[in-house]
Amino acid sequence: MNVVAITGQSACELVQRPMPRAGADFAVVKVLVAPMCTEFKAYSAGSNTDRLGHEAGGEVVEVAQPGRVKVGDRVVVMPQYPCGVCRLCLNGEYIHCRNLVNPLAITGSEAGTATYAQYLLKQDWLLAPVPPEVSLEHASLACCGLGPTFGAMETLRVDAHDTVLITGLGPVGLGGVINGACRGARVIGVESNPYRARLAKELGADVVVNPEHPDAVRHILDLTDGEGVDAAIDCSGIATGQRLAIDATRRRGKIAFVGEAGDLTVNVSNDLIRKGLTLVGQWHYNRGLVPAMMRMIGDLGPKLDRFITHSFPMSEVQDAFELQLTGQCGKVLLRPWG
Repeated sequence: MNVVAITGQSACELVQRPMPRAGADFAVVKVLVAPMCTEFKAYSAGSNTDRLGHEAGGEVVEVAQPGRVKVGDRVVVMPQYPCGVCRLCLNGEYIHCRNLVNPLAITGSEAGTATYAQYLLKQDWLLAPVPPEVSLEHASLACCGLGPTFGAMETLRVDAHDTVLITGLGPVGLGGVINGACRGARVIGVESNPYRARLAKELGADVVVNPEHPDAVRHILDLTDGEGVDAAIDCSGIATGQRLAIDATRRRGKIAFVGEAGDLTVNVSNDLIRKGLTLVGQWHYNRGLVPAMMRMIGDLGPKLDRFITHSFPMSEVQDAFELQLTGQCGKVLLRPWG
């Protein structure tokens, strides 16, 4: 099968790897669409690897035993390889599992853990069924495209009475704009890239503030009668974006950190105790919310076509990486059979 491999700094190619084999509760999925996430950073840095990607939509082509899926099922591949038996997994919080398993050792396969590939291995309980009325392209956004901010808004209980701030409008943050607008919330975005600022407004942002403006926080406070936003979700992955979220959120407000970053200085007294903020880290969403996610995707329909700005055959993956590096895109899809 064809698999994408990074071979050097800003260099990649398709390589041949053996087909994976089903085993235990691991099914083989033919990958038909692979949304691209942060793998372009490894491409830019030259991190040699052929295990790229963590989100996909496809079709089950092999199972080892009767289970939750059967050959021919259309599915979305959830991330990670959790154990399935610990307290976190059983509660649906599998993304935080500390006992990850090795699918290659379990199945005797040499490859099958990448989504930038024509086939992959995944436990059947992490293959979410795609409703007949939902396209596989739209359904594949149930992972990083919409998932992290969907989970964050569930945790923060964002609703139509709230003003929610989204800092950083890359693909994850743009998904946050969609999630907020879908809930009826007023959405304020924070982004300096003009392309993504315009796209955010098309996807439902009421206002987009440039964080490079010296009065960015004051502008957000003015938009909220001097109080600050009810909830904020940082998708920027940088400390300045996280700091802006803290400063622009009202007293007793709630903040979720989605973008991964380095160190952030938080003043326990002024930020947490006296301001009464709730800060949470959000990686993904509970497995029990998959049906709700699929219903939302079905309802969103054409808006997701605008969110997906580009689609590339896997043979042109280098062009896709180069586009992502420019920031002139929303969510980008890779098609392993092109």
